[in-house]
Amino acid sequence: MKTKGNFGDYSRNFITDVPTDLKSEKSLFFEKTIPRFAEEAIYIYSFKENRMIFASGWEEVVGYKDDEINMLAIVNMSAPEFAPFSHDLNDKALKFIHNKTKDLEKYSFTIELKKIHKNGSEVPISARVGVFSSENGKIESIIGRFQINRSLIFGKIMRYAAYGPDKEKFEEELNKILFYHLAISNKEKEALSLVAKGYSFKEIAYELGVSHSAIEKRIIPLYKRFDVKSLTHLVSFAYDNNILP
Repeated sequence: MKTKGNFGDYSRNFITDVPTDLKSEKSLFFEKTIPRFAEEAIYIYSFKENRMIFASGWEEVVGYKDDEINMLAIVNMSAPEFAPFSHDLNDKALKFIHNKTKDLEKYSFTIELKKIHKNGSEVPISARVGVFSSENGKIESIIGRFQINRSLIFGKIMRYAAYGPDKEKFEEELNKILFYHLAISNKEKEALSLVAKGYSFKEIAYELGVSHSAIEKRIIPLYKRFDVKSLTHLVSFAYDNNILP
């Protein structure tokens, strides 16, 4: 595995490489109470204890035993082309949520990426990471669910989405920070899919229940990000890179 230095500057202050104790009271409790689907791996990391407190399903998904898994290992097993974006997304999402004090358990984000299996093969993953518990307005622990998704078709564009009470602001902040990555958010993809169907910006705004300027903010920055010159070129680029089905 690579070193701690591959983490974002912010996240590295909160992350350790301490794995879970599978025989601990908490781990045994979570094993009984948290449902896990086929080809899915789950972790719970405690900022309060500075360690992983639960891990399940990792050998099935990426070949590592549950007591081998720690936060550094999970992030650093991303395929090279996904690693920089994954590091930045984890870093900036954590920083955003750390500035919130209410309804923390409602915040999460998703990302589609490839992880490297212990045997060296690539595993297509749909991952969701969110706040698991909080105390006195501060994050106490986070939960991650990583499921093999064999239907994923990857181009060179990273795909992610943000969720929570302040979802619009959350995704807006991530978009600003992640602008120089070849990435697209759920909101941007949603608007772009309607562009591909021939909708005008005004019609898209009506369809999604937002302002005309909100749609412009989702679509226009994609020109520079993906180095395209027109809406037609943008839609063509989206299809070529599997952003749109």
